Amino acid sequence: MARPPTRLYLITPPQIDLEKFAPILETTLAAGDVACLQLRLKAADGGPQDHEIIGQAIDALKPIALAHDVAFLINDYAALAKQYDCDGVHIGQQDGTVKQAREILGADKIIGVTCHNSRHLAMTAGEAGADYVAFGAFYPTQTKQVEATAELDLLSWWQEMMEPPCLAIGGITVDNAAPLITAGADFLAISSGIWNHAEGPEAAVTALNQLIDGQFATLFDKLDRD
Repeated sequence: MARPPTRLYLITPPQIDLEKFAPILETTLAAGDVACLQLRLKAADGGPQDHEIIGQAIDALKPIALAHDVAFLINDYAALAKQYDCDGVHIGQQDGTVKQAREILGADKIIGVTCHNSRHLAMTAGEAGADYVAFGAFYPTQTKQVEATAELDLLSWWQEMMEPPCLAIGGITVDNAAPLITAGADFLAISSGIWNHAEGPEAAVTALNQLIDGQFATLFDKLDRD
């Protein structure tokens, strides 16, 4: 199996109390390998959060992520990512283009793109220079309204056809992540499956990393036998 092991990509809860959440984030990121943290804040009605509130959250949480060598991305707003010198931005289909985000952020920042279950959108994003494409939702989720349902073969197809990493999102938990790892997800984007885990977010990160290690060990064993 040529691809690197799957890694975790954490998404913050849509609403957070910074004073309480910052120490939780610290212990969570210390619990195991995490590649990225995406700050994704929404107002109580589900609409866009105030930029000042997002800025306060960046100031509080970005240093924690960087101290653990975790890339810090924000959702939707390339200009805010630029203003606060974040590691990158994740954009949806309504948040501008990769080209526009790249012009704002420059060549060295991360740009990820939501592609739902569309091969066309993903190939377009990849060809435009996206650093990763996100497919989903793979499972039911309460974090955001599901616009499309993705199937596992989408991950396998992407691995075979394209070079940029692919990210799986939507209702992922410790209990249902294994098929996504096997199918080809380079990253598992998880929100409530981490923060609402019955034994706490640190336990979720530890368990998911153990699952990834086990899945890849099994896959490598199978390749050796073949």
